[in-house]
Order: sequence, then structure tokens, then C-alpha cells
Amino acid sequence: VLSLCCEACKKVIFHVPSELEADTLVGRVDLKECLQSADFISSSDGNFKILEDGSVYTTSAVSLSAEKKTFSILLKDIQEHVQKKIHVSLVEEEKKKTRHARDTVLKRTKRRWGPIPSVMIENSLGPFPLQIQQVQSDTAQNYTIYYSASGPGIDQDPKGLFYIERETGNIFATRAVDREQYPSFQIICFATTPDGYSPEVPLVHTIRIEDDNDNAPYFTQDLFEFSVLENSKPGVVVGRVTAEDRDEPYTLHTTLKYRIVSQNPPVTPAFSIHGDTGVISVLLPQLDREMVSRYTMLVEVRDMAGQPFGLCTTGTVVIRIEDTNDNAPSFKQSQYETRVEENRVNVEILRVSVVDLDEPGSPGSGAVYEIIRGNDDRSFEITTDKNTNEGVLCVVKGLDYESAKQRILVIAVNNEAPYMLAPHSQQLSQSTSSVTVHVLDVDEGPVFKPCLLRIDVKECEDIGTNIGRYIAEDPETGNSEGICYRIQPGRCNWISIDEKSGEVRTIKVLDRDVGEMRRGQCNITVLAIDRNGKTGTGTIQVVIQPGNKNYPRITKTDYIMCRDRKPICLTAQDGDESPYSTPFVYRITDRSLASSWKITRHNDNSVYLSPKGDIPFGIYDIPVSVTDNGGKVGENYIKVNYCDCVTPTECTDRPYVYGTGNVTLGVWAILAMILGSLLLLLILITICGCCGSGVMHRHVTDDCANHNLIISNTEAPGEEVMDHNIIPLQNTCDQGGYGIKTGDQQTFEMVKGRGHTLESVKGGGHQTLGSVKEGGGGQTMMDTCRYSYSEWHNFTHPRLGEKVHLCRQDEEQKHSEDYLLSYNYEGKGSLAGSVGCCSDQHEEEALDFLDQLEPKFRTLAETCVKR
Repeated sequence: VLSLCCEACKKVIFHVPSELEADTLVGRVDLKECLQSADFISSSDGNFKILEDGSVYTTSAVSLSAEKKTFSILLKDIQEHVQKKIHVSLVEEEKKKTRHARDTVLKRTKRRWGPIPSVMIENSLGPFPLQIQQVQSDTAQNYTIYYSASGPGIDQDPKGLFYIERETGNIFATRAVDREQYPSFQIICFATTPDGYSPEVPLVHTIRIEDDNDNAPYFTQDLFEFSVLENSKPGVVVGRVTAEDRDEPYTLHTTLKYRIVSQNPPVTPAFSIHGDTGVISVLLPQLDREMVSRYTMLVEVRDMAGQPFGLCTTGTVVIRIEDTNDNAPSFKQSQYETRVEENRVNVEILRVSVVDLDEPGSPGSGAVYEIIRGNDDRSFEITTDKNTNEGVLCVVKGLDYESAKQRILVIAVNNEAPYMLAPHSQQLSQSTSSVTVHVLDVDEGPVFKPCLLRIDVKECEDIGTNIGRYIAEDPETGNSEGICYRIQPGRCNWISIDEKSGEVRTIKVLDRDVGEMRRGQCNITVLAIDRNGKTGTGTIQVVIQPGNKNYPRITKTDYIMCRDRKPICLTAQDGDESPYSTPFVYRITDRSLASSWKITRHNDNSVYLSPKGDIPFGIYDIPVSVTDNGGKVGENYIKVNYCDCVTPTECTDRPYVYGTGNVTLGVWAILAMILGSLLLLLILITICGCCGSGVMHRHVTDDCANHNLIISNTEAPGEEVMDHNIIPLQNTCDQGGYGIKTGDQQTFEMVKGRGHTLESVKGGGHQTLGSVKEGGGGQTMMDTCRYSYSEWHNFTHPRLGEKVHLCRQDEEQKHSEDYLLSYNYEGKGSLAGSVGCCSDQHEEEALDFLDQLEPKFRTLAETCVKR
């Protein structure tokens, strides 16, 4: 490769063959002479690429069509904003000698230009320079070839370690190399002609440094510390030591072996180590912490698989033996003796100690004391002093010299941790010790027996009632002579005590509903004083027992009952407690009302009140007595407004009252009777008009509409009426009677309040007026003016009387509806047919006369006529 240094930034000339293959090295350009740091390198000709070291390669096959080819290399420094160009010219080289063909010159073999990687021994002793390899190009037979190289160890760190001879291609090392620092080198070798042409592609050559065992293994820690429980079985893993070697892995130089060099204390070997893994295990079957609590071992690691010529290092391992509870505690003494004054409480009387070979402060040596005999009354208590591990014996209840002059206790001791029987230990036997306690006599004050006296007092007892007696005795004499009694001032000033006899009396009425007595009990302290001034105390617990002082009462007394007669729930309350409250007994005290009303049990304090049968609407005052479980009776009056309503909100107070069982007719009943009389009069007038007319006329004038229509409410939907022929019975304007011709018979139907037809034997099904004459073919014949006054009277008088009679006996008590004819929904199965039954199915006559009626009749007409 030829580079004109003086024109480096201007022009570079390469002499090349006329035909260049792809990826052929054309030459190298010194880019740094033009620009020290180039961030961007590019070629103006896409057939060439420029590497960072200035090497110029072809990207595809190039043929020099002319004797000269030029292109430019563009260099850019983005940070400095510098841009430079290098002009490259390719000139066809001159042939040195005659050749048969051009392609024979370009054909190359790789036999000597690609040698195997070189090997150099680590820490080689020379002599230096030391030849390690030779590279040669096959084109040296035809060309004068110069060799060069670059890369680590040559022109990169470590510089100067290798060099290559220019003419021969021999590679030499100038000094020794440490493999741990530089395990290998990769250098690039070049073969060029004197004029700069490169017949060979740059060769990447590897120089591997062969390892020498120059590094001894080393432990990863300066000190290894492990622990293991005493009495562990052989084979139990204690821990693992680890070592490393910087030499080449997976060779003998890094194959390590471990062994235990020494053990301290120098007793029977207690542990073993695995040679390959470094795992330490228990070897001795009896590791006793009480004998040896700590082992220190010197461990060696050696490379070359442990061979004597391998390099080695030693490390320290410390193994601590942890304690287990394999030694039972035992008392230092088998017997103890102590003294204490009688009646002394919460005083320490003795300390006991034990011997335990286990590790101090551990659960295996912590003592737990207990009294196993002689403390049935729990007058004594023993605890452990955590600082000294001693047992502290105390008196927690006062001792009585007169009862026992001495007490003998048996104390046992255990450890906090459960006992573990070791191979060298004996069978466990609990250590015990006896303690004799001598009770010293002292002069004592009076003593109440019992110290707490409970007195139950019934509620609301009279003031001054004797409720009990509370006395004390002198422990020395065993009697109560010379002892006087007093009550200490306190918050419960309920009772008094006789100074000499000790009798207890009430000084207040004890009521659980008053102030401080709501809690129901109080403790009162009583003093007993003997002749010597010694005092003793006792406690009287006064408990107020609940009494039956309250009457049960019904919480709600006013109710509204609608026509569905839903039962009323009565609930009573009693301020007393059990057993003077529930269950309650309810009873209706008025005999007349008890015959029509009944009480049904619901639960202990509630019942249901409901009528036994049909009763009139009205307001009832029902006396009900409630008896509690203690027999106390409370009288209550329940006001029930039995109203004609669906919901209670629809009901208002009625002006009639059923308080004593007597029935008084109200406004609606009286109005119903008046309307019934008017109806009777209307029927009589109709009869007279029928008898006087002679013949029925079809034509009805407009004036008659007012007499033929009966104002009523709208009925519920009936069946669809196809043809309606309303046949008036007469045309006289002063007669209001009319009949309904149904085809087979002419009837007058009297309808009850619920829409039912009064039935009679005469007429078969419906009640009919008059006789039916049978004609030929089963056709009925009707006489004109066949109804006389006497017949009408005989027909209507008994039925109207029956209506008045039923006013008291109707089940539904619907008296007003019987007469006001307020047409409600008839319901399914009504015996009274709909208005459709009035049509004449056998005659089709014009109904034009309906258009002449007044507006009052048009609504009914529109209903009856199918448009």
C-alpha cells in the first residue's frame, strides 16, 4: 500500500490489478494524519468500504474499465464540526513478468497464511527474543512480500511484547507473560508488496498462553466458624470450607484436596472432612459440651489433586459445641428449715439453690421450682430468681399458730428445657428437698368467721328489719366475749350493726330502682375491737334480691282494626326481674266482651286479640288483665276501633261505641232504613201505574227518561253486549216501574249488597212476580196489567221485612251497602248476571228512540249499544 503522506488529505494512489474480487483489501490510508478523531467515515463509491484503521476493501467485484479510477473518503468530527476529504486513485499496476493468465496470479491457497494458534508457556525463562510462530504468504513465490502485525502485545497494551520480522514473518516474544493477567492475544498480520498492494486478506492470529502452576490455592475466609449440638450422631454435617485457585480451571492446577492437619484440644478426633468437597462432619459419637465446649482445627487445601508436589495453603476452623439439657438440676441440700410469724403475708422466708452442669443462662440450666407437697391451702409460693437461679420461698397467706405450729413442705426442681437423655447420662430422677417452716405465735386481733358474709335482703323491706348477725372471735380464747363491732363509714350506708351482739338491721328501704342501689349489691366493712384494742376486719356483702313490686302493663292500648279483622298484638312490660316478670297471663274480664273477643298466646309477654266471629263496626273498650309470674295483676283497657276500612289510615272515629255489648244504630243504618221505605213506596207507585196503562207502548218520550233512569255508580266490567233491546213496560210519565224482559220470563230482581239474588221456591231459579202462562211450543205468554196491588204488596212486604231483619244478622255487616246500592266489582261467580242479561236475543228492533233521551241516559246507552 502506498500512501502519499504529504498529500494525505488531498490524494492517495493505490496500484492494483485491473480485476478486483469482492472483499479484497485495496490498501490502507492513514486517517489520523488527516483527522485525529473521526466519528463518521464513508466512501463516495459504494463499491468500496473504509474500516476504522483505514483499510479499504471492495464490497463487490470491481473492474478497472479505464486505466485509472477515483473516489473520495469523507471524514467527519461531529463534536469539533470538522469535515475533511481524501481523494483515492486506483491505478492499474504494471506486470513484472509475463504470465500465462491473469486469473492464475489471483488464485491463492491458504496453506501457510492460516497457521494454527501459537502457544507460549507462562513465565517462560527464554532466551528472549523467543520465536513462537511464523506466518508466510504463498504469494511470496511471485511477489516480494513484507509482513507486519498489529494488536494487543504489539502496538497496544502490553506494547512491545511481540513483534514480527518484516521479511520472514517470524513472530517473537520479548519477555515472559503471566497467564492470569493475559490468558491469550489476538493479533492481525498483514502481507503487502513494496508498492502497498495486499495480495492476502489480513490474518487474525491467536497466541495462547499456556498455564503454569504458579498460584497456590487459597481459602475464601480467614476463619471458618461452625456450631453443632452436643451428643450429635456421627455423620451430622457441621459445615463446609471452600478454597479457590487462580490457575486455569479444569486442570490439575486447580484440582483441590482438603484434609485436617491438626485438632485442638488434641483428644480423639471429633470431626472429619471430605477431601473433594470440604464438608466437615461429626466423627466422635459422644460430643460432650461439659467436657469440651470448643474445637479448633487446622485445615489444608492442596492443588494437583493433593499430590505432594502441589501447592497448598492452610486455614483455621472453629467448631463450638452447643448445649442440650442432658444434665438434671439437683439441690445442694436435701433439707431446709426456716421460721415465720403467724399472719405475716407476702414475706420471703427462704432461698434454695441447685447445681446444674449445663451452660449457665441457657434453658437447659434455668431452674423451675414447685411445691409438690404440704401446700394444700396455697399459703406458700416459690419463684425463681433469674439472676441467681435460686428458688425464693414466700408466704402469701397468713399462717395461724393456733391451727398449726409448723408446716413441712416438699420442693422439686426442673429445667425450662425438656430433659434429653444423653448416651453417657444416667436415668433421670427428679431432685427434691424438704423445708420445715416453724410458725411463731403473736398476739392477734379478733377474726371474723367467715371473713366475707353475704346477706340477701328482699327488695323494699321495712326499715329496721333484722337481716342477719355477724360476729368475730378472739383467736387466743376462741370466743366473742369483750368484742365490740362498728361499721366503717362508706358509700353504702344501708345497714347498721349492734355494737355488742353483732345483729345487722336495715336503715333504708332497699329499692333496686333508686340511686346507688341500682347495682343491687354493696360490700360493707365491719370492724371488731377486743379489750386490748386489737382490731379485725370483715366484710358484709348486702345483696338486694328482686321483689314483685311492679304491676304488668300493656304498652299500647289504642288500636284500629279494619274489615280484614287482622289480630292485634298486645305486649306487656313489667319493671321487675325474673322470676316476677314473664311469662304473663292475659284475660278479658268483661264476660259480654269475652264472648265475642278472644286472646291467643304469642310468646311469654305477648298475645293476639281478635274477634271470635262477626261483630258490628264500632269502638270497643275491652278490659284486659295481665298477671305476672309472681301473681301480681295489672288491669288495662284496650280501645279497638273496628272500622270499615282497608288500611287503618282510612279510618276516622265513628260516633258509635260498643263498650258494653249493646248495639246502637248509626247514621248509615238509619239512612238505609229510610231509603228502603222510599224504595217500597216507589214499587207501589209502579204497580199502580202498570195496572192503569192497559197496553205497553214502545215509544218513550224524553220526559220519561228522568223517571226510568236510576242514578247509580258504575258497575265493574261485565260481559260484552251484542244486541240490546230495552223494552219499557209502560209509557206513562207519572209511573216509575219497569220490568226486564228476558225472553222466557218477565222478572223483578231484588239485589243484595253483594249482588246475590233472593231465591224462592216460586219461579224455579230467580224470584219471579206473577204467573207464567205456557203457550204452544213452550212460548211464554204475558198478560197485560196482570199485577194487582195486592200481588205487589204480597211480593214486596215480606222481602222488605226480611231485609230489615237481616240488618242485624248480615255476616259482613254491610247495612249501608244493602240499600245505597253502591255497585262495586261483583267478583267471580256472582249469581246476579251482568247488564247483558237484559238484552232480548230473539228480537232485533230499532233503537232510534235512544237518541231522543236526555244526556243523563246517553252514558248508559253508549254502553249498551255496540257502535
